Order: sequence, then C-alpha cells, then structure tokens
Amino acid sequence: MADIKSMSTARGRAQEAEAAGQEFLVFALGSEEYGIDILKVQEIRGYDTVTRIANAPEFVKGVINLRGIIVPIVDMRIKFNLGRVEYDHQTVVIILNVASRVVGMVVDGVSDVLTLTNDEIKPAPEFGSTLNTEFLTGLGTVEGRMLILMDIEKLMTSEEMALMENVVA
Repeated sequence: MADIKSMSTARGRAQEAEAAGQEFLVFALGSEEYGIDILKVQEIRGYDTVTRIANAPEFVKGVINLRGIIVPIVDMRIKFNLGRVEYDHQTVVIILNVASRVVGMVVDGVSDVLTLTNDEIKPAPEFGSTLNTEFLTGLGTVEGRMLILMDIEKLMTSEEMALMENVVA
C-alpha cells in the first residue's frame, strides 16, 4: 500500500514539474535571443584572453585554464556566421558541462533565466536542406519574445564541432 502511495506522490511531483516548465538561460547572438537548458550551465564569466590552438577551426577561439581544467572556448557568432565579431563589456563566456566535459561558449550577452511551459514551446520548423535545425529543440514564445531553443549538448558533441572525443556507446 505504501509503495502505491509513494509512486502516486512521485508521479504527482513529476506532473507538477512538467506543468511548472523548464528553465532556460537566455543569451543574445546578434539580434536574436537563444535559450539553453539551465542545467547545462556551470557558470558565466566575462570574456578574457584565450590561448590559441594551432589548426583549430576558426570558431574555436582557443582554451583557458579554469581552476586546473583546460576548457575549449567556442565563439558561437563565428560558428553561426553572424558577421563581424566584436568583444566588449557585455561579451560573456557561458561555461557548460556537456557530456561530462567542460566547454565555454562566447555570446554577445546573457539577459535572464526564463521558465517556459510546454504550451510556450513550439516545435522547430522544417527548412528543408537550406538550414540545419538538428540542434534546435523548438521555439519559445513568452511575453512577446521569440527564443530559439537549442539542444546545446547535441550541438557541442556533434562531429562538426570536433570538441569531444568519439565515445563508443
């Protein structure tokens, strides 16, 4: 009897969490706002100089030493071909923990953390072969704002990023 009650309570908590929504860290790249799962974010830091790595893709700015951990830093503006890249006082590095690895991504700025309910998240539209939507989880709409929701773990572990070792499943 106690097992059924505890299962019912656990199911109720899961439904409450789903109704409450999912939290996203909102950041800007150019004129667009993006959201990533807040649980993947380890910390947010101001942009600082990095050590360049020879033969790295252009979007990999280099690496930093973060409390003894060597962290690759990716500039998302370069990765997404968003034009001229300028670093200013609003430029930040979001330190992520993805696939048991620490990675940093440079963005134009971080605005806030938003909780989106399932009703506020729409599936990513299909664009055919002209735009790769593989790394998008959907589009969030809240208070008249449109957020591009990214699967940051899928993006950072993709072959084209070349940041992670090949993991045998």
